[in-house]
Amino acid sequence: MVMKDMKASKRSPWLQKINRLAGLDPVLLISVILLNLAGLLSISSITDVSGNSTLFFKQAAGSLAGVLVMLFLSVQDLKITRRYYKIYYLIVLVSLTAVLFWGTSGGGAKRWISLGGVTFQPSELAKILLILFYSEFIINYAGKYKRPQLYILSTLLILPPLFMILKEPDLSTSIMVFLIFCVILLIAGLDRRVIAGAAAVGIPSVLLLIFLTVNGKLTFLGDYQRDRILAWLHPEDYASSTAYQTMNSMTAIGSGQFVGKGLSAGGAGTLLGTGFISESQTDFIFAVIGEQFGFLGCLIMIVLITVVTVRCYQIAEMSRRPGDKIIASGMAAWIGLQSYLNIGVTTGLLPNTGIPLPFVSYGLTSLICLYAGLGLVQNVYLRSQLHSKNQRLHN
Repeated sequence: MVMKDMKASKRSPWLQKINRLAGLDPVLLISVILLNLAGLLSISSITDVSGNSTLFFKQAAGSLAGVLVMLFLSVQDLKITRRYYKIYYLIVLVSLTAVLFWGTSGGGAKRWISLGGVTFQPSELAKILLILFYSEFIINYAGKYKRPQLYILSTLLILPPLFMILKEPDLSTSIMVFLIFCVILLIAGLDRRVIAGAAAVGIPSVLLLIFLTVNGKLTFLGDYQRDRILAWLHPEDYASSTAYQTMNSMTAIGSGQFVGKGLSAGGAGTLLGTGFISESQTDFIFAVIGEQFGFLGCLIMIVLITVVTVRCYQIAEMSRRPGDKIIASGMAAWIGLQSYLNIGVTTGLLPNTGIPLPFVSYGLTSLICLYAGLGLVQNVYLRSQLHSKNQRLHN
């Protein structure tokens, strides 16, 4: 009996963690799983057309691994996770530096690293690690520096990762990292007057950038980046080149009409079947969804993305710890802004940035990192619920 009690006590911490999984936020969990399943269905159709079935099986395996990572992180003690925040920043710098010197090239960019047959994208890993880093760094140093000094120091620390991502080159990911960073500063208490001032400078600067690009006076952008802006403004002049993807994407979405052509949209007579939608499994998977599931499918997709984004912000509001607010808000910014940016590109509302749709597009590094981030958000939710329960018991 004594031995049995000892074994039971040893198992109890893990059993307690497993039992806690029943308390995960169902809205967030179900919405994300539905997004992931929709992506798998579309990738399955794409692989049927291309004949490369390994894409689907890799994404399915990545989805399973991602769910397991999410469940694992949702019940871990975040005190242990926070302890290594400086190491997270170091990993970001080392991995991004390694890409520039030893990275694998593809599509004119050097964004991947291969280790032992496993290829991953450090810039995607940087998003979740930087969220974790700042969630602890800002809280730890808030008492040591005045707020303006803290924000300046935080900004100086984000510059090296941004510079290295730009050097790959990967403008779209650097923009996303910067936007996530801006949301983090906002949640950390950045004065709204500073935000208003930045907007007053930033918006005219973007308009000036577009004007100079149109007039051929901009020199710091690469030729392909300049062509993408011009193709966005004048797609008819670039219909056979830079605007080719976007115009076919818009045609595919429109061809789906209200309910779409179904999963058989990979057959003859469809844009997916003819292969005119390049990068359909990654950057332009929303076009595949539009052709297969129509306006209704696109609308459901946007609703699910919005639900996940808003729910992450709601969980941030539930938390009592500022660092937890940063984690949940940072994930909301990552998922929401990147999703709307991707959809804006595929519908022609924004220039082609080459950025994937979270939980839907093919890409194992991005998928697993996103699930890891949601595991941390679920962790914040579980502890918020536990705190509320303890308060009710005391009252």
